[in-house]
Amino acid sequence: RGRLGQEGRASLCSFLLGASVAALPLLLGSSPSLLAAPGLRGRLALALHVAGVNAALLLIYPRPLYKIAVRACFLGFAFGCGLLLSTGRSAWRHFGWYMCSLSLFHYSEYLVTAINNPRSLSLDSFLLNHSFEYNLAALSSWVEFTLEKLFFPELKQITWLSTVGLLMVIFGDCLRKAAMLTAGSNFNHIVQNEKSDTHTLVTSGVYGWFRHPSYVGWFYWSIGTQVLLCNPICVVGYALASWRFFRERIEEEEITLIHFFGEEYLEYKRKVPSGLPFIKGVKLEL
Repeated sequence: RGRLGQEGRASLCSFLLGASVAALPLLLGSSPSLLAAPGLRGRLALALHVAGVNAALLLIYPRPLYKIAVRACFLGFAFGCGLLLSTGRSAWRHFGWYMCSLSLFHYSEYLVTAINNPRSLSLDSFLLNHSFEYNLAALSSWVEFTLEKLFFPELKQITWLSTVGLLMVIFGDCLRKAAMLTAGSNFNHIVQNEKSDTHTLVTSGVYGWFRHPSYVGWFYWSIGTQVLLCNPICVVGYALASWRFFRERIEEEEITLIHFFGEEYLEYKRKVPSGLPFIKGVKLEL
């Protein structure tokens, strides 16, 4: 724990390499809002950057590491493009904030896992293929943003509301990563059905505030992304879908935790709330 292995180092270098797209305006001597500006010069520069970086990754890394590197690089590229959109007074500025938030969330899931629990590290640790429902939700938010920007452009320029959403995103992601770091090797993206020799019940740090701080963080992060985009329909949809998902996930996980730790977990459950509104966790038959 605390050391970045080969996979983690490859992912970090690739993420930074992808994010270097944000430096293109300096190299071209053009406006920082490169993506929002008309003309082919910026688009051509982006295409050449992607091709050049991908070629470099193919030369540097063998195939197993390349699979990691290309995903991290894609997320870095999305982060860099988000920075480009965020600069200046582009009408897409808030969407740039969203791109930075989304790409950083997914990359940091992999990086923190690489530091904390490298034995569970896999391509799935990026959470890019989390589920069909997750991907559908993301696509729905993009469609809503695009349509509302087309027909109600003033709705997408409410800076104070987008700022509230950005603060929710930052709070949620920081809370989730704090939970992952606090739990250390006890944290896993997949609910465990068998107790390992090193599995302990973590009740300190953010786990002293909430029983499920990683879920609390993800819950508010997901809703925050839609507040940031000023997507009224998806704000409601994300809140309802996330609440239902985490209610079921927490009940499933707590059955396992009670099986693992018995009375120790039951006592902890009595003292510390789940952290999510109107979710009390598994109900025990007396």
